[in-house]
Amino acid sequence: MNNRARFLSSLILFILACWALVEPQRVGMSGSYPHRWGGQGAAVAARIRRVENGLLPAVTIKGRTLAPMNLIERMKHYRVPGMSIAVINRGALEWARGYGVAEAGHHRPVTSETLFQAASISKPVAAMAALFFVERGKLRLDDDVNATLISWKIPENEYTVREKVTLRRLLSHSAGLTVHGFRGYARGEPLPTLRQILDGRSPANSPPIRVTDVPGRAWRYSGGGYCVVQQLLMDITGKPFPEIMRSTVLDPLGMTHSTYRQPLPAEWARQAASGHRSDGTPVNGRWHIYPEMAAAGLWTTATDLARFAIEIQRAWRGESHTVLSRRMIHQMLTSQKDRVGLGLFLGGEGRRLRFYHGGSNAGFRCFLTAYVATGQGAVVMTNSDNGQPLAMEIIRSIAREYDWPDYRPEEKVIAKVDPAIYRAYIGDYELGPGLIITIRRENDRLFARANWFARTELLPESETSYFSLNGLSITFVKNGRGVVTGIVVHQGERDWRAKKIK
Repeated sequence: MNNRARFLSSLILFILACWALVEPQRVGMSGSYPHRWGGQGAAVAARIRRVENGLLPAVTIKGRTLAPMNLIERMKHYRVPGMSIAVINRGALEWARGYGVAEAGHHRPVTSETLFQAASISKPVAAMAALFFVERGKLRLDDDVNATLISWKIPENEYTVREKVTLRRLLSHSAGLTVHGFRGYARGEPLPTLRQILDGRSPANSPPIRVTDVPGRAWRYSGGGYCVVQQLLMDITGKPFPEIMRSTVLDPLGMTHSTYRQPLPAEWARQAASGHRSDGTPVNGRWHIYPEMAAAGLWTTATDLARFAIEIQRAWRGESHTVLSRRMIHQMLTSQKDRVGLGLFLGGEGRRLRFYHGGSNAGFRCFLTAYVATGQGAVVMTNSDNGQPLAMEIIRSIAREYDWPDYRPEEKVIAKVDPAIYRAYIGDYELGPGLIITIRRENDRLFARANWFARTELLPESETSYFSLNGLSITFVKNGRGVVTGIVVHQGERDWRAKKIK
């Protein structure tokens, strides 16, 4: 062998050794992260292993030992076939990885390029597009949107006489509009137009989107409000909504594996994960279709959503103005009502300020969170109705590994109560149209379930307050006669009120 051949052989062996060092392959896992050769790559690989083996519950019981959990084992526990994770550190994507399969019973692995439905994380991305037009003078945050809407108007009533629906209020869920969320449309079902959705006309499967409270008075989550935003952007541009989003946000941020096109075109569908119900079976037709694009229609990857979060972090620090200026990003992350910004939920203050949003579509659950000052954050996307508690277990593992100030388990004490009181709590509680939480008693134990989370046991903290190990808290509300009339649900960082309907 001549010197040139020896050199080439040694070089190939060196490259293969480095690749093995920075790209460890294990059963059920695939993915990538920026190449960091030598010790730095080994350090990132070690962090990934600790995250994968350090999942933490939302709640620990006082006196019990906290035992971190393994990611693959928790996927099996929750019947989550596949998921994708992207971790942001020091203002950059540090690693991204896929786990499991795109559809149960099939062997196509989830990778960092597998598409998931972002569900309600569609909203902050759409909000960024709306603010893009505000900065260019085509929209105003505090003007009556009816003055700009062309093809449809919000019906006026006794509430809009007092205050007007504005873009600021639409983006911050304080416009007084109805319709919390949407169930989507199964393959083969007739698809409504946006106008039919706005007016609740067949074949739309959701009620009319109407003002039922004084705009600006209170915070009330409204996917319906984002349908109005969708119509507004289409009216001012004369373009289809997916094209608007592609040109204003997705392409400029390099979100090349993202689209708002509904239904999903065939060339994209080959890269998409199938949604799964809580029993592990695939959603009929693989997924639902969401013509409510601004509210729930984004198909994307964890890596692309990380790019979105990184742009917000960079723009906040004045390091980028690819889509929005520093001034507008600061408005986006300023609380408008009840710690809600323009499209994003907010937590913490100062250097601990963070933005976050979750998503829940049929068969998909996801979560994004990031800190503006420290350049840290993460995105978790799953293809299961059971994915929310798993996603948060992963977020808590990442938080501990990367020394975040939040997302730590909360210690609780189980109270002793007479199971006879559970009889008064049994029933159905309505958060909004089609959003029902069912409380049941089984062998002196209390359980809750809904179409967006699996059956979970409720443990007593007092006679009226209960919690689950996955972070759900429920307080039963009684009237002056001691009759249970509703519940207050605390999940994540917000409270939701539901009335008892039976």
